[in-house]
Amino acid sequence: MNNYIPPSEYYTFDAIKNDPIEVVEAVLASKSGDHTEIKKLSKGVGEIDELQEGEPSTIDVATMLFLACMDWGLFKDSSKHLDGGKGSREKLGRWPTKDGNAIAYLIEYTDSSDQIIEELLAKLTLGFVPEFLGESGFDKGAFGLEMMGWITHSEVKELRREINRGRWKVKADEAFDGGVQDGFRHLDNLLRGAEKYGVGLLMRRHS
Repeated sequence: MNNYIPPSEYYTFDAIKNDPIEVVEAVLASKSGDHTEIKKLSKGVGEIDELQEGEPSTIDVATMLFLACMDWGLFKDSSKHLDGGKGSREKLGRWPTKDGNAIAYLIEYTDSSDQIIEELLAKLTLGFVPEFLGESGFDKGAFGLEMMGWITHSEVKELRREINRGRWKVKADEAFDGGVQDGFRHLDNLLRGAEKYGVGLLMRRHS
């Protein structure tokens, strides 16, 4: 018998300019035909610019939120790598665990003296879960879009500061020797870039 082991899911970390929690109401209004706020938040995004006032948007809410939050200028500028070209996005994108989720791994095997690191990591990987967000339908959209969570630019700075303060330790039962250290090193590279460009981070899953 062929013991085929399918590849794990992988994850990407995108630069966002708007805080998703502040976009939710604009998206819901747009689904009712009021596009005023969503257009203010996402100028230059063709799919949203084309919406006609009074006509409810036919775009699903997750896709609308994604379109309105992304920093498309930075996304299209291939010379600006959030990780400084160090390969950290790729390392964090497919972690050597069953689910491939590096952020979940850090949460599981890090013991911190305060809750800030754990809370922000949880928001980054669980923020769009309906029980967390308080609204349903914003985690999965068309064409396989699956958004996990996010942190804002101010939270990027806060998380980076707390990681580098070193008030955390690795749990004794860590699955991979040095995994937490590597995970925080690669995450710090991403956070440094996000801080530099004044953006937040949005985490997505890809099957």
